[in-house]
Amino acid sequence: MLLSSELQAFRDEVRRFCADELPVHLRAKVLHNQKLEKADYIGWQRTLDRKGWFAGHWPVEHGGLGWSALKRWIFEEELYAAGAPWLIPFGISYVGPVIYTFGNETQKRTHLGPIRRSEIWWAQGYSEPGAGSDLASLSTRAVRDGDHYRVTGQKIWISYAHWADKMFLLARTSTEGKPQDGISFLLLDMETPGIVVRPIPTIDRYHHVNEIFLDDVKVPAANLVGAENRGWTQAKFLLDRERLLTAEVGKAKRLLQRLLGLARMTPSGSGSLAGDRHWRLKFAEIYSETLALEATCLDLLTEAQNGRDPGPVASMLKIVGSELLQRINGMTIDVLGRHGLAYDTSGLSADDPMTGPAQFAGSVREYLYSRVLSIYGGSNEIQRNIIARAVLGLGR
Repeated sequence: MLLSSELQAFRDEVRRFCADELPVHLRAKVLHNQKLEKADYIGWQRTLDRKGWFAGHWPVEHGGLGWSALKRWIFEEELYAAGAPWLIPFGISYVGPVIYTFGNETQKRTHLGPIRRSEIWWAQGYSEPGAGSDLASLSTRAVRDGDHYRVTGQKIWISYAHWADKMFLLARTSTEGKPQDGISFLLLDMETPGIVVRPIPTIDRYHHVNEIFLDDVKVPAANLVGAENRGWTQAKFLLDRERLLTAEVGKAKRLLQRLLGLARMTPSGSGSLAGDRHWRLKFAEIYSETLALEATCLDLLTEAQNGRDPGPVASMLKIVGSELLQRINGMTIDVLGRHGLAYDTSGLSADDPMTGPAQFAGSVREYLYSRVLSIYGGSNEIQRNIIARAVLGLGR
C-alpha cells in the first residue's frame, strides 16, 4: 500500500525522532530482550509526551492530536522497528479513552492529565480465576454502601500490578438478567486497605503478572465510570478499539530481521545458514506471511479510517499476529542451536555479563514469553469462535 505524502513524511519524522531521542542503552536493552524497569518505560513515555505523541491518538479536546487509526499504526510500527520500549497500554490506550468517552467532567479533569504525563501507573482488573476469556462470568462483587462500594473478589494475570498506583476493574453490582448485565466499571487506588498483590512466577523467571485479592475494599461511588450495571459497554469499548492494533507487525519485522542476521552469522557447510536451501525456503515463507499480515492490517485500518467498522474480521489479526511472532521466536531458537537448549538468566540485566552470543539469553527469554501471546487479550481459541459465529455464521 502506498502511503500519502503526509503519512510518509510522518513516518520519516518518527524515524528521525527515534534515532535522535531514543537512549542508546535503552534501545540495547530492548533489542537484547533484557529486563526493563518501571523507570525505563516511564522515561520513554515522557519523552514522547514532550513531543505530543504519547497521546497522539486521543481527540484534540482531551489533549491529543486526533490521529487516525492508520497514523497511529505507522507511529507504533516505527517505534517497534527502532527498538523502543512497548508503550504500556493500560493508561494511555485503555482506561484513558474509557474515561474521556464515558466519564464525567470531574473524572476527566482528575485522571486524563496524569495519564498523558505518565504520572500514574494503571493496572487492568479484568480476568479472574473463573473468568478469563469468558469475562462475563466474573464474580468479584461491588456492593453499594452509602457513598462507597465495598468490593470483594479476586483478579488474576494482572500485568505489572506491582508497579501500579491505580487500577480499573470490572465488578458485579447486580445478579439479575444476563451475565453481561449487572457489571460496573470502577476506578480504585491501589493503596486502599484490603488490597493484596501477589506475584505469579512465569516460565521466563521474570515478574510480569500478579493475582490481586480484594477484601471489603472501599471504593468511592464517585469512581464509578458511566452508569451502574452498564460496565459491559465500557468493557467492550475498551477491547474492541484495540483489535486493529494487536498484530504487532513492527515487532515481527524487527525480530525477523534479527533472525536473518543471526542466520548469516551461523556457519552451515561451506557457507552460512542463510544460504542453505532448506532454511532459505523457511525464511521466505515467514517473510511473505509477515508482508501479507502488514497488507491486511493496512487495508482494515484504511476501512476504519473511511468509517467502515471491520467488525469481528479484525479478530484474525490477533490470531495471525500472535502466532507469527511465536513462529519467528521458535525459528530463532532453532537457529541458535545448542545456545537455545538452556535458559540462563544471566544477561537479562544490563549489568550482567552475557553468556554465549549476545543474542542468547534474551532470545530464549523472548521465546518463552511469547507463549502468552496467543492467550492474553482473548485466547486465540475464543477469537476463532468469534470468527466462526459472527463472520462465517457457524453455530447459529
